[in-house]
Amino acid sequence: MRYDLDFTNNFDKTLLFWIERFIRYKLTTLSNRQVSDKDKLTFIIQSLIKGSKSIEDLSLIVKDARNIGLSGINTYFNPLLKLYNFTTNLGLASMKEIDEEMLSDFLATNTTQLSDASKKNHRIALLGLFSYIDKQNQNEDGTSYLYKIELKNWGGLSGKSGTKLPSYMNKDEIDRFLNAIDTYEFTDNVSYRNRLILKIIIYTGVRVSEILNLNKKDMFKEDNLYVLQIKGKGNKPRIVMIKSSIIENDLQNWLDIRVCNSDLLVCNKSGNRLTQAYVSRIVENILISAGIRKEKNGAHMLRHSFATLLYQKHHDLILVQEALGHADINTSRIYTHFDKERLKATIDLMS
Repeated sequence: MRYDLDFTNNFDKTLLFWIERFIRYKLTTLSNRQVSDKDKLTFIIQSLIKGSKSIEDLSLIVKDARNIGLSGINTYFNPLLKLYNFTTNLGLASMKEIDEEMLSDFLATNTTQLSDASKKNHRIALLGLFSYIDKQNQNEDGTSYLYKIELKNWGGLSGKSGTKLPSYMNKDEIDRFLNAIDTYEFTDNVSYRNRLILKIIIYTGVRVSEILNLNKKDMFKEDNLYVLQIKGKGNKPRIVMIKSSIIENDLQNWLDIRVCNSDLLVCNKSGNRLTQAYVSRIVENILISAGIRKEKNGAHMLRHSFATLLYQKHHDLILVQEALGHADINTSRIYTHFDKERLKATIDLMS
């Protein structure tokens, strides 16, 4: 069913409606392979069909979707939440007052401190929303109002040369972090699980979402190694390995007390999927206990540390690409910037 572009005669409610419809559309098109609670997903979609009363209510619905495994929805919703707050403060009377220039102004003022990757995500979210509205709105005479938003001339992206280098730990800091993992005092019944999660991330470079969605059946022992069958972005499979001696004790002790509602290797006390925010809090607490401070202290920094050390040791971009599951080798190329030994060749250039 199509709707008139301004069918509510209230700009705030109309924009909320279109964002809500778009989020519902994205939820049904994102892969649901990693969804841990199918009944919860059904409830979320039904809530979107009924409609939310405010942008705050919609935020809670999106949070629930993310927590059950649809983490990609934030890529679309977070920029649109900012857009909602930006435009509703302008006192607009009609959706037709939104144009490409206004959206460029929004991007310029709301993405100044973000990385190029995040800026691109904001642009993608805007293009997605207004492309969706173009196809779904309809006037009484059967015609549609077309925004035809392109944002091709937005100058907010600085290109590859402006890409911000990720935070990472050097070899000494990694050693201190690993020692802190074993000495940090966790609360009861989660110490083995938490150590297992962190060791797998730092020793294999898997994404946090990949270890949280890993099934027990996808991890098996082979000689003195554990082999993990990972489903990466876009459900692309890859294999990572870790020495059994590194995780054997934590793994076996965790399996002895593990009570999960599904085949997930790790879960929370209720038996459900852990959140990425929880793992990041653990990482930050351990970094503080080890006296390590970085610009970004989240769990993803462990992946950057693994990749940096891997490149520094082997100088093999293909290996980094395969280990991290990057679709494009140019994504892996950023880790060449941390190869200080290679860069030392430049210091005697003018001698």
